[in-house]
Amino acid sequence: MFNHLKTALLMMIILTLLTGLVYPFAITFLAQVIFPYQANGSLIIHDKKIIGSKLIGQNFTSDKYFHSRPSEVNYEANKSGGSNFGPTNKKLIEKVRLNVEKLKRENLNLSVPADLVTSSASGLDPHISVEAALFQVLRVAKARGISEGKIKELVSKHIEPRQFGILGEPRVNVLILNLALDNL
Repeated sequence: MFNHLKTALLMMIILTLLTGLVYPFAITFLAQVIFPYQANGSLIIHDKKIIGSKLIGQNFTSDKYFHSRPSEVNYEANKSGGSNFGPTNKKLIEKVRLNVEKLKRENLNLSVPADLVTSSASGLDPHISVEAALFQVLRVAKARGISEGKIKELVSKHIEPRQFGILGEPRVNVLILNLALDNL
């Protein structure tokens, strides 16, 4: 019996060292060497200051910027999550209705894209659909005093294709697009 206990204890120590120390350090080292940008959170640095991550949505409220999807967690990464309201929930229906009414005043000529009135499952989605970006062109152009054509051109330059050519839909990273706007 003592041999079994000794073997079990030794295995626990060895596996704890391998899976708790060696493996995490090895993976962290490899990630830092091979993919340092991604391993450090895909941070975007502007004028030697971290302004965000390419992977986490931010709240842009000024008319001069493209707006992200609504967030149930107020864009706080440590609180990632959605509302968990079902499609027939009265609170969700009312919230979406109010969002649609607000956006319709912004652009009467286009139908409101769903991703501008509904939050993502994480509440931190950094992307919007191409339709959502194009919907906002008129507001951004007016606020900045720039032609709609120039803003549309900027949007088209920042469309990210489907991942691996087949996964998801074409999309626009809001933070990167807004940085490009500031650089015009």
